[in-house]
Amino acid sequence: MPQIKRALISVFDKTGIVEFAGGLKDLGVEIISTGGTAKMLKEAGIPIRSVSDYTGFPEVLEGRVKTLHPKVHGALLAVRDNPQHRKEIEKHNIELIDMVVINLYPFEDTVAKEGVTKEEVIENIDIGGPTMLRSAAKNYKWVVPISNPRHYGSVMEEMRKNKGAISEETSLKLTTDIFQNLSKYNYHIYQYFLASYSSPSLFPDLLQLQLEKVKDLRYGENPHQSAAFYRESVKGKGQGIAGIEQLWGKELSFNNILDLDAAVNIVEEFEQPVAVIIKHTNPCGVATGEVLLETYKKARQCDPVSAFGSIVGFNRKVDSKTAEEIVKTFVEAVIAPDFEDEAVKVLKVKKDIRLLKLSGERKLSSSQLDYRRVSGGLLAQAKDLKTFADGLEVVTERKPSDVELKALQFAWKVCKHVKSNAIVLASESQTLGIGAGQMSRVDAVKIAARKMGEQFGKYKGLIVLASDAFFPFRDSVDLAATFGVTGIIQPGGSLRDKESITACNEHKIAMAFTRMRHFRH
Repeated sequence: MPQIKRALISVFDKTGIVEFAGGLKDLGVEIISTGGTAKMLKEAGIPIRSVSDYTGFPEVLEGRVKTLHPKVHGALLAVRDNPQHRKEIEKHNIELIDMVVINLYPFEDTVAKEGVTKEEVIENIDIGGPTMLRSAAKNYKWVVPISNPRHYGSVMEEMRKNKGAISEETSLKLTTDIFQNLSKYNYHIYQYFLASYSSPSLFPDLLQLQLEKVKDLRYGENPHQSAAFYRESVKGKGQGIAGIEQLWGKELSFNNILDLDAAVNIVEEFEQPVAVIIKHTNPCGVATGEVLLETYKKARQCDPVSAFGSIVGFNRKVDSKTAEEIVKTFVEAVIAPDFEDEAVKVLKVKKDIRLLKLSGERKLSSSQLDYRRVSGGLLAQAKDLKTFADGLEVVTERKPSDVELKALQFAWKVCKHVKSNAIVLASESQTLGIGAGQMSRVDAVKIAARKMGEQFGKYKGLIVLASDAFFPFRDSVDLAATFGVTGIIQPGGSLRDKESITACNEHKIAMAFTRMRHFRH
């Protein structure tokens, strides 16, 4: 059990340090300190001993070297019950240090500042602090390391109970916290220099991820699976789904979070007002329009059965009339940039509904990569941020009309976010039927057609089909022709493209290639 007789204090974040140092003084602990910390403690009437007086060596190199001295690290690393160590300590007149209270230069804050120079960044790479913390943590049986002000209260309480001593268990917990913090600190330094190359690698040889826990979740995809929600390690307010503000409702589940992310990804594809209804991360209805209420009705109309228990997303503020329509169906959550006060009142009638407000930072991300776990490893890929290649290439005899072209572009934006194999049937502003996650593309066409049902009558003459990948066989074209498809959009590039082009020409269907595939496995 470390008995604290001497402590070294040097902190950048001075939150609570005067009170803590005052408590140490009352317990008879000698305090060694440096720079601004020493000045603050002196002004508070707390006696301190400067590091220079302790080491007998002045600060040099404009303060770059203050604590990198054998007397400091010998005092921290000496194993107290090792006879050889005791002998050397006495020989070199090293006075033991039993506690270090140190937090580091704010590197993460510094690199986040607009217009920061490389010289300023480099000067905020702490050397002495991490080195002392590592020394103390390595010798936690005898030395107590503290780097976070939130620990001051509990440590002081324990010292007062134990006449200035700290248990080895507490010191070990603090040591674990030290190495976690140092890992995060070094990660941000590594990321800064990695990004400093003129051509930084998107896939470095060593891929490091830093994620901070937001909260534990009730369970995962299923009740027997435990789960937690983590956010990318970025300073300030969380980004993306990690930055949403919950205005109402019970806690989000694992599946809610996945569905909300899917909703946000789709609504961000559109500049005009859009409503999207998500079920199991797939859209079951998407629509655009000028009036949000009508837009939502059109989205729900696509698949009203699947809309039960769904997630609803918008890219505009939700008004009270739209809210009144939403509560007619059981909905798990609604996410939007904002809500009118009256809309919130209407939606709160449903006690189980969650209301989520999007952060203004949602389009930002500290990572350009998407990750997928596999047994024993991780797959990394660049995010699928582009929707179209350079433009559409019409490959059939009949060219799409302006309205058909608008419909094709709408369908393609939606299709990008549907599980493969994916087929989307749509008008110029509304999905009519969606076939998702099928092993064969023709089955996806059949499901999309079944979902569309009898609705297609009023759209006859303007039904388009989007396919997320190659559409090489004419069976799907022939099937699409039977329920009135007039235009098809697909990536193209298959060795059998000619077969589907021929079928389109026979049925007077316009077909356009995007030259860009959007698989979602």
